[in-house]
Amino acid sequence: MKKFAIVLSGCGVQDGAEIQESVLLMLAVSRRGHDYRIFAPDIPQRSVINHLTGRRTSEQRNVWVESARIARGDAKDLAAFSARDYDALVFAGGFGAASNLCDFVDKGDGYSVIPEVARAIREMRDANKPVGATCVAPVLLAPLIKGVELTLGNECDASRAAVAHGAVHRITTHGEVTVDVKNKVATTPCYMLDATIAQIADGAEHLIDELLQLM
Repeated sequence: MKKFAIVLSGCGVQDGAEIQESVLLMLAVSRRGHDYRIFAPDIPQRSVINHLTGRRTSEQRNVWVESARIARGDAKDLAAFSARDYDALVFAGGFGAASNLCDFVDKGDGYSVIPEVARAIREMRDANKPVGATCVAPVLLAPLIKGVELTLGNECDASRAAVAHGAVHRITTHGEVTVDVKNKVATTPCYMLDATIAQIADGAEHLIDELLQLM
């Protein structure tokens, strides 16, 4: 049995982790007979969005606490993550990946990744273990893995920012996975494209399959 660490960035597509992507990643791991653990950093959210109106509210929320909603309360602080305990590290998409796990939303091409995320990725690299990401989350990899090959679906602000950090961007469609064998990285676009939940499930399943092949 392989162990996957899945990193979330809150709860909700507009200010945290994309819930459908997160759950379908868990399901894909479980259906293949493997285990997962949810992680999230213990940091404040950049913003809180009313998902009915799309407007910012005055609320203050914590990324770890919000991520625990998706994990049914069983979420670990990312500070406790150790690469020696896991076979793969996966980052779920959602706007929180670009606003809570890094500062792409504020700084564009000049963005950087928060220390907790950078440490986790570097540990996996040092251990020669694979890393995956869905939707916009591949932007987290570009500043940390020189020349990484990844996908964010179509050309967009996020793909241009990743390329500015030295990444090689591949155009993909629903369910497709870009695999960088040399760097042991797998990425899929999910809701970076206009997708159905069935197409998101395809992407999640194919991503997990590719990470298993990279182990």
